[in-house]
Amino acid sequence: MQARNRKYVMISVVAERFEIHPQTLRLYEREGLLTPARSAGNTRLYDEEALRRLETILILTRDLGVNLAGVEVILNLREQLDQAQGEVDRLLRVVKDEIRDRRAGIQREHALVRVEGGPLARTHK
Repeated sequence: MQARNRKYVMISVVAERFEIHPQTLRLYEREGLLTPARSAGNTRLYDEEALRRLETILILTRDLGVNLAGVEVILNLREQLDQAQGEVDRLLRVVKDEIRDRRAGIQREHALVRVEGGPLARTHK
């Protein structure tokens, strides 16, 4: 999604919505847990992704009693897990494509040009 199409809310709206003090949001930013966008006038602006991240931070701290250092570790691990899942998904697509090609009798390992599919590629079901 392009930045100009995103909806942003100001720090006061976020603080009221989540029932936290604006200083708490600033603390989370200083600790590197949140990174709000900034307006031309340097006002903090929070998009949906930042609000979801804040919600996770609040669940961890309020409901589960995790300290900020623990929150940082958990958020970093979650990001690594998301990246690993993306890589697994990509590899799974490659394996499925390879299986499909082998069943169709297509041998791409010796091809001079990689065929990705499209109108000229044959697909067999």
